[in-house]
Amino acid sequence: MVYGTLPSRDGEPILPRWWNTIDRLSLGCVLLLFGCGLLLGLASSPPLAARNGLDPFYYVQRQAFFGGVALAVMALTTMMSPVLVRRLAVLGFVAAFASLVALPFLGTDFGKGAVRWYSLGFVSVQPSEFLKPAFVVTVAWMMAAAHEPGGPPGRAMSLALTLVIVGFLALQPDFGQACLVLFAWGVIYFVAGAPLTLLVVLAVGVVGMGTLAYSSSEHFARRIDGFLSPDVDPRTQLGYATDAIREGGFFGVGVGEGQVKWSLPDAHTDFIIAVAAEEYGLLLVLFVIGLYATIVVRALWRLRRERDTFTRLAGAGLACTFGVQAMINMGVAVRLLPAKGMTLPFVSYGGSSLIAGGIAVGMLLALTRTRPQGKIGDILISRGR
Repeated sequence: MVYGTLPSRDGEPILPRWWNTIDRLSLGCVLLLFGCGLLLGLASSPPLAARNGLDPFYYVQRQAFFGGVALAVMALTTMMSPVLVRRLAVLGFVAAFASLVALPFLGTDFGKGAVRWYSLGFVSVQPSEFLKPAFVVTVAWMMAAAHEPGGPPGRAMSLALTLVIVGFLALQPDFGQACLVLFAWGVIYFVAGAPLTLLVVLAVGVVGMGTLAYSSSEHFARRIDGFLSPDVDPRTQLGYATDAIREGGFFGVGVGEGQVKWSLPDAHTDFIIAVAAEEYGLLLVLFVIGLYATIVVRALWRLRRERDTFTRLAGAGLACTFGVQAMINMGVAVRLLPAKGMTLPFVSYGGSSLIAGGIAVGMLLALTRTRPQGKIGDILISRGR
């Protein structure tokens, strides 16, 4: 039994089999997102390059390079089997977690007040970006193992691991990524059949942790206070972004005519959607939102008939995490959420973000490829052995 329109045949060459089983619509949406990122990079990066005394398109060229690497990594990852995805993700998780632990001793903050990066001279690396997709797959593996007869306590193990990671992210501090990690675990736990009561208890715990962070972290409190304030300081990034979105209207002020890129220091990263809204208007913003929604909905739709527990859990976790990260980035720009310092996948500038995004979407496309589904009776018999 198979689902999908073009199931592969035994003995078919690798590339035709890959092309016939991949979700081509989602793949096209990813390429369009990357194209939008380059288009917006042409608008947003020259002011930053001018401030730093660099070639006007220095950052666009770097984004094109890292994006090419990300797309190549994504293409290779989509060709993997779910078993290979799981094995490499677990190894990647161990490496990324070790890098996260060493950040307080070897990392740098680049003057932003949060130690999140390793500086390698010619490039910087943010371990949390690579941790997320590997974490999602590792947690899905743990919870899937708990469904097996005599399996380990995967739910408890994954929760303990999640809390440890959240603790290290809070030390940076990086509460945005910490919330995303908690969300990913909650999605996987929910899909695995978690009782609603327990999820409510965990939600209350998250609120309690947020209250504690507000009272103990000046960095966190400053961002929350700025979000809750009824007045927006026009000289802050949120103020500039809000004005730009308002000025853009439905059709935008015109290509190259936007002014927010000259004021926003993070116009090419965290607030790239403000540049899109000002120069191209609501039309481009809705188009970008549609691309993200298509990728997420298509993935969940293809996973609905998946009978392998691990594939279903890992795919749902990757799809929802990808979509929520995009939603958080855009929500911050329109002041629906407090500032998080989170990039817009495949659109924002950043080598770590682009390559990690390529890995995450590559895993998702690999898990949602059309493949034969064994009969449900055969699966139950194999589990009972």
